[in-house]
Amino acid sequence: MTRPMPIACILTLAAAMAAHSANAQNNSLYGPVPQRAPMTLADTSWTYQASEEPKTAKLHDLVKVTVSVGSEMSSNGKIDRKKQGYGDLKLSKWIKFYGWNLGEDKQNYGTPEVRGEVDNKIQAQADLQTKDKLKFTIACRIVDIRPNGNCVLEGNSTVKDNEETWDYSLTGEVRAVDIKPDNTIASDVIADLKVIKREAGNVRDSYRRGWALEWLDKWQPF
Repeated sequence: MTRPMPIACILTLAAAMAAHSANAQNNSLYGPVPQRAPMTLADTSWTYQASEEPKTAKLHDLVKVTVSVGSEMSSNGKIDRKKQGYGDLKLSKWIKFYGWNLGEDKQNYGTPEVRGEVDNKIQAQADLQTKDKLKFTIACRIVDIRPNGNCVLEGNSTVKDNEETWDYSLTGEVRAVDIKPDNTIASDVIADLKVIKREAGNVRDSYRRGWALEWLDKWQPF
């Protein structure tokens, strides 16, 4: 046998349904829908880390430059030249002054003759292959900032080990945005790059050319 629902329960249920209907009307057709804040990765991820703000390059800041310069060249050449010449000259008549008179000079010792032959042949073949690589790191200082924001770098370094000395120098211009947050940069993004490396000591003396060989290699007299 079904028991009738109490009047208090009926009234409570009716009030709840009326309130739900009013909220639905206010949220859709009869009122503005409340705006909800957009979801972001920072609100939902436990491993999210905010990115660092880009640093602004300042005058006299130090920048670590990794220099990596390499070149490779291959050249082949061949020359084959041949030259021949032949000459036969004969002086049959000549002139001579006889006092104030001009006359024929008789060839008492025979007619002068010149005869020669030249045969010149040159063959040469050359094969040249070169490969070099330079890699080191150097700390540079921002010595100037252009009106467009580019930074002018300049750095010098000297390493001395007993009698061995290595001198490094670097100059160039780079965009400020290319400088990483840890103040490092690669040499391949530097414009007007100029790198100078000098060595001095026993190792350098063992393979360097003397002044006579340098002169001969430059002017090649033979």
